[in-house]
Amino acid sequence: MPNYDIQPLITSPTLIFCVVLLIILFAPIIMGKLRIPHIIGMVLAGVLVGQYGLNILERDSSFELFGKVGLLYIMFLAGLEMDLESVKRNSSRFLTFGLLTCLVPLALTFVMSAWLLDYSPTASFLLGCIMASNTLVAYPIISRYGLQRDPSVMLSVGSSMLSLFMALLMLAALAASYGEDAGVTFWLLFILKFILFLALSIWLIPILARYFLRRYSDAIMQFIFVLAVMFLSAAASEVIGVEGIVGAFTSGLILNRYIPHVSPLMNRIEFTGNAIFIPYFLIGVGMLINVRTLFQGPHMLWIVSLIVFFGTFGKAVAAYLSSLLFRLPKSAGHMMFGLTCAHAAGAIAMVMVGMRLEVSPGHYLVSDEMLNGVVIMILITCIISTLITEHAAQQIVIANREQPTADGQQEHEKILLCVKYPDIAPQLLELAMMMRSRTHDSGLVALNVVYDDDKSAQNRQRGLQLLEQLQQRASASDISMQTQVRLSTNIANGIKHAFRETGGSEIIMGMHVHTEVNPKFWGDFIQSLYNGLNRQIVLTRFVQPLNTLRRIQVVVPSRAEFEPGFYRWLERLGRMAANLDCRIQFHGRNESLDLIRQYLDSHYATIRAEYTYMAHWNELPTLAETIQTDHMFVVITARKGTISYKNALDRLPNELMQHFSGKNLMIIFPDQYGEAKEESMTFTSAQHQEESSIYDTILRWISRIKN
Repeated sequence: MPNYDIQPLITSPTLIFCVVLLIILFAPIIMGKLRIPHIIGMVLAGVLVGQYGLNILERDSSFELFGKVGLLYIMFLAGLEMDLESVKRNSSRFLTFGLLTCLVPLALTFVMSAWLLDYSPTASFLLGCIMASNTLVAYPIISRYGLQRDPSVMLSVGSSMLSLFMALLMLAALAASYGEDAGVTFWLLFILKFILFLALSIWLIPILARYFLRRYSDAIMQFIFVLAVMFLSAAASEVIGVEGIVGAFTSGLILNRYIPHVSPLMNRIEFTGNAIFIPYFLIGVGMLINVRTLFQGPHMLWIVSLIVFFGTFGKAVAAYLSSLLFRLPKSAGHMMFGLTCAHAAGAIAMVMVGMRLEVSPGHYLVSDEMLNGVVIMILITCIISTLITEHAAQQIVIANREQPTADGQQEHEKILLCVKYPDIAPQLLELAMMMRSRTHDSGLVALNVVYDDDKSAQNRQRGLQLLEQLQQRASASDISMQTQVRLSTNIANGIKHAFRETGGSEIIMGMHVHTEVNPKFWGDFIQSLYNGLNRQIVLTRFVQPLNTLRRIQVVVPSRAEFEPGFYRWLERLGRMAANLDCRIQFHGRNESLDLIRQYLDSHYATIRAEYTYMAHWNELPTLAETIQTDHMFVVITARKGTISYKNALDRLPNELMQHFSGKNLMIIFPDQYGEAKEESMTFTSAQHQEESSIYDTILRWISRIKN
C-alpha cells in the first residue's frame, strides 16, 4: 500500500495559491484544445496534484474554506439566476421531476446494494440517499452559454434542490435512528426550526436588501453586503441541522429580484465565483479522489461499476421520462440528465456522516470499500455530467438560433445616453443596460453636451471624468460604450447632431429637476429636442434605485398602437420588466391593451403583466393615489399633430407636477414617422458640420450683442 503520509512537495501558502491559479489559468486552455469541458480539467488537475496523485499540494484548510465557499456560490448563483415567475407557473413540473430524480435512483441503488453487493439495509439506504442527491457541478457551463433561464435548466436546478433536501432529510432520519433523541419530538422540532428559518429569511432579507441598496450605491459595499447575506443564510441553515447549500440557495432566490441580471453587481458576483471560488471547489473535489483504488482488484471495479451504473441510470430514467411527460425536446432531456447526474461534496458529506455511525463496537456503517467506491463515483459522474451538459448546451443554442427572432429585436439599436449630473448618470446607464438587447451586440453611446461659454473648458473636463466613470461601469458588465463630449451653444441641437452622427436609434436622458433655477417642467431644451427629433426619447426621474422597484405602471393613450414606434417602446418596457422581475401594469383602452397583451404573451410570456381599462386621461389623479414609492410611473405621450395626440396631453406637465411629485417617473416620446421619414431627414457628415458651424456662429453673435 502506498504511504499517503509523506510530506507534500509544496507547503508554502504562497506557492500553493500560485499553483492553484496556474491550474485555473491553464486548465481551460488545455481542455479547450482537447475539446473537453474545462471543468473536467479542474477535477483531473486536483487528482494529479493531490496526495493520491503526485502529492504536490496538501489539501489544507484553504481548500476546505474556498471549496465550501465555491459550493455555496454555485447554489447561490443558481438561485439568483432562476426565473421565479416561470417556477411559479411550472410548480407541478418541478415537483414531478424533483420526486422522480430523487426516488428513482434511491430505489435502484437500494435494491442493487442489498441484492448484488450484500450490504445491510441501512448501508444500502445510505448509498441510495447519496445517489438520490446531486451537485450542480456543470452549472458554470450553463453560465458560459447564457442558458440560465432555459426551461430545462430551471427544472434541473429546482429539482436538484428538492432532491437534495429530501436526501438530507432522509439522512437526518437515518442518523437520528442511531441516537437517543430519534423520537417524534425530534422531528417536530426539526420541522418547526426549518419553517421558522424560511419565514425569517423571507421576511428579513428583503427588508435588509431594500434598506441597503437604496442608501448605498458603492459597488464594493453592495458586493460585500450580498456575500454577507449569503453566508449568514447558509450559517443559519446549518444551525437548524440542514446543509448550508440550502440556505445559500434560499438567499439567492430571495435576492433574485433585487439584483438584475444585466447589472454590474451581478457581473461582479459571477466573476468572483467563476474566477476563484468555484474552481477552488472543483480542484478540492479532485484532491479527494484516489484513483489507485481502482487497481486494488476486480472486486473494487465491480463495486464502482455498480454504483455508477445504477445511480446514473436512475438519474437518466428520471430526466428522460420527465422530458417525455412535459413534451420537451430531446436536447432538454440531455440537459436535465447532464445537470442532475453529478455528485460531489454533498456525497462526501453524506458518506462522512455514515462513517461516524457505529453499527457495532469497532464497526461503522460505511466501510472503506464503500468510501472508495463513492469517491471514484464522484470523478466518473462529474466527467459524464460535464460532457453531456456541454453537448446539450450546444444543441439548445443551435436550436434557438434557428428560430425566428422576435419582432422588435431585428431593428437597429444604438441607444444614446445623455448625461450631465453624476448623481443620476449611473442610474441612467443601468436603465439603458436593461432596455438594450442582450442577443445582439447593441452598443451604447454616452454623450455630455457642454455650453460653449467662458466655463466650457472646466465643464468639458468634468464631462470627461463623468464619462470615464460610466465607461468603467459599462465595462464591468462587458458592454461596449462610446463616449463623446460636445461643445455647443444650444444643448438640444448638440444632442440632435450627435444623435445623427452616431446613428442612434433612441435617446435616454434624465428629466429636468432643478426647478428652483428654472420652474418650467421641461426645462430649457427638452421641448425643443422632442419637437425637433422624431425618434424615441425616454425621460426619467429616479427617486430610488431601479433594482428596488416592485411594479411598473404604464399609461397608454388611445390610438397609440397606430404610431410607428408602438412596438419599440413596448419591447423596451418588456425587457425592463423581465430584467427587474417586477410586475408591469398597463392602463389604457381595450384596443391598445389587446395588442400589448398579444405581444407580451408572444415574446415575454414569463413577466407578470396586468391590464386595466382606463377610459380617459382625467383618471390620472385617481391613478396617482395607487402609485407607491417603489413603483415606476410610465407615461406614453405623443407629439402634436400625431395620431395619438390629444388636448389632454397639454395638461400633462401640470398634472405630473401636482399629483406625481416625489415618484419615480418615466415619460416616453415614441417614434412618430418611422425609419423612412427619419432617413430622409438625416444629413451627410459634411452638410451637418457646415450647418452646425453656421448655426453656432449666429447664436454666438447674438449672445455677444446681448452682452
